Amino acid sequence: MDLEPGVYQKHAKRESWKTLLTLAYQSIGVVYGDLSISPLYVYKNTFAEDIGHSETNEEIYGVLSLVFWTLTLVPLLKYVFIVLRADDNGEGGTFALYSLLCRHARVSSLPNCQVADKELSEYKKESIGSAPETGYGSRLKSTLEKHKVLQRFLLVLALIGACMVIGDGVLTPAISVFSAISGLELSVSKEHHKYVEVPVACIILIGLFALQHYGTHRIGFLFAPIVLTWLLCISAIGIYNIFHWNPHIYQAFSPCYMYRFLRKTQSKGWMSLGGILLCITGSEAMFADLGHFSQLSIKIAFTSVVYPALILAYMGQAAYLSKHHLIETVGFYVSVPENLRWPVLVIAVLAAVVGSQAIITGTFSIIKQCSALGCFPKVKIVHTSSKVHGRIYIPEINWILMLLCLAVTVGFRDTKRLGNASGLAVITVMLVTTCLMSLIIVLCWHQNVFLAICFVFFFGTIEALYFSASIIKFHEGAWVAIAIAFIFMIIMFVWYYGTVKKYEFDVQNKVSINWLLSLGPSLGIVRVRGIGLIHTDLVSGIPAIFSHFVTNLPAFHQVLVFLCIKYVPVPHVKPEERFLVGHIGPKEFRLYRCIVRYGYRDIHKDDTEFEKDLVCSIAEFIRSGSTGPKETVEDLGKDEDKMTVVGMCSTHADGIQISEDDVSNIESAGTSEHREIKSPPVIQPRKRVRFVVPESPKIDASAKEELQELMEAREAGIAYILGHSYMKAKRGSSMLKKLVINYGYEFLRRNSRAETYAFSHPHASTLEVGMVYHV
Repeated sequence: MDLEPGVYQKHAKRESWKTLLTLAYQSIGVVYGDLSISPLYVYKNTFAEDIGHSETNEEIYGVLSLVFWTLTLVPLLKYVFIVLRADDNGEGGTFALYSLLCRHARVSSLPNCQVADKELSEYKKESIGSAPETGYGSRLKSTLEKHKVLQRFLLVLALIGACMVIGDGVLTPAISVFSAISGLELSVSKEHHKYVEVPVACIILIGLFALQHYGTHRIGFLFAPIVLTWLLCISAIGIYNIFHWNPHIYQAFSPCYMYRFLRKTQSKGWMSLGGILLCITGSEAMFADLGHFSQLSIKIAFTSVVYPALILAYMGQAAYLSKHHLIETVGFYVSVPENLRWPVLVIAVLAAVVGSQAIITGTFSIIKQCSALGCFPKVKIVHTSSKVHGRIYIPEINWILMLLCLAVTVGFRDTKRLGNASGLAVITVMLVTTCLMSLIIVLCWHQNVFLAICFVFFFGTIEALYFSASIIKFHEGAWVAIAIAFIFMIIMFVWYYGTVKKYEFDVQNKVSINWLLSLGPSLGIVRVRGIGLIHTDLVSGIPAIFSHFVTNLPAFHQVLVFLCIKYVPVPHVKPEERFLVGHIGPKEFRLYRCIVRYGYRDIHKDDTEFEKDLVCSIAEFIRSGSTGPKETVEDLGKDEDKMTVVGMCSTHADGIQISEDDVSNIESAGTSEHREIKSPPVIQPRKRVRFVVPESPKIDASAKEELQELMEAREAGIAYILGHSYMKAKRGSSMLKKLVINYGYEFLRRNSRAETYAFSHPHASTLEVGMVYHV
């Protein structure tokens, strides 16, 4: 089940039909779990609006017609044939669309953007439309770039989609598991059913969330067989019901039955659309999980397996109901032959667990992306698989989701209200996708604005109709989706606002380069051996906290590195483009700026290997500066020198390599191709550090001296200097600003993961200095 990440996987997607079919098979378990279990509750929620069953079967035929055309127009036409093409370098989802817009127009919400970011190889993507940018497209682009309100509206729109995905992460496991075990009502008396159903559902949900920290890599290979077995099961039962009860049920595909249904049922029929909407829950996963598969594999799996199986399942249920007008409960299990109900129940529970697992993992991913974009507090991210990129686990979010999921399960105790809440979350995400896609068509694909209007009008009208049917059920459960999304939206807004204000304070109070030059090479203090890593969010200039260090500390390290770890609006940054390195001031100062860039789907691990890559990138920068510059970029800041793009150690085999060994294991060895610069002997060093420098081209004496100092400093050790800031609103600020900064942001900061924990710095080599920011 597990897929190898990286270049091999992306290349393998295009290699052969065998690889393609394998990816399509695996996508059934990962992508379509949620969508595949929708037959469990669609008819039950639709007919919960007291819609009668007449002898003419107009109601049954009308509902089936609506389900058929909804499945055909939204997942098949919209997602498979249109939205999947709007990938962001192979990645999908709401943030992928927002990222595309940020790169084609200057609407990014990230405060520390640089001109150098635009030079990344994945920053610009070939547009699907071959036509040049239209006149309307250029006017729309300039309008978005001029008005901050519109830029913030786009960010809010993307965050609304993200918050509704989180809400879906609470509601989908609840309704899926609850619906799967609802088959017990046919085997247990009504008096005992209510005492069995809820506890069993809660036990399954607790087990599901409790096992999250183990990851899915050990049992992931079972996902596709389980969902495929479920799809084959419901399609086989559907075929049986069609031929046994009503072979003419296919007539319901005629759109006229939709009109007859809505005309006859009127307001009740309109409200029942909230139940019909549930047949497309999970459709967004086709786009959101695009990064793990290829477009073609997802299309093949849906069109050849998932779509036909779902249509047969809904047809079979409708055929059964068309001959059983007087049954009290319109559920999935009543249409299952009695001798098959227990095996089907077991398969349904397993499929519900797989579908829930996919949405939970998706929730972890969306929160990680929000945190990368500075819109969510820092959280602990655990990697559950060493082979598959993106398999993560967030403990705090996992337990919050579990508590919320148990609360709605125990509180509602029926699929009707759970379905109302889940439907609203799903259709809101789809509306957000439709709005962003209309901008993608014009700004990124450079298509005629008429196509964008047609797209919004056609799909927006369908989704707005379903949205209106869902929002009208506010008091019948839909309020839960809004409440969950609202709470997370407030958290995201407060954190983003505080983060931006903190960055603006840093920019306004950064130290002048003239002040630094006036201190001289020693910076006015004693320079001791070692490397000092000063973490900062600034990409240019000297942070104000550095002057605080200089004036309060009697000594400082001989090599100082201003380290900025930032995320850019691309899904992945290639290892060879990871670092931007430059000098601050004259070379004699031994001050460096190192900007480490990650994509919003990249994972940053601050471990020993990262330290090694960091030191190696600085050494390669020193070498390349003496032998002729590599690719360099100019920043707009006045204080900034040229920055050199330097890759990780593994990406420049012909450049400097670093070797770190225990002193007892070091042997004097040379090579005809490389020469070694060794540090002088010291008394009982912890490590012996060596830079292996290529013989050609030659480096000058000053560069050798600089490399020697860097090597001695690395051998002495690395200290992490962190600024611990406390935010307070200025005097005279509005009450709302004081509430947001003094209480909201500070509460989140104190209760989120501290930077030292997030970066796994050893406590013995960490120095924190506190400062109060008045913003």
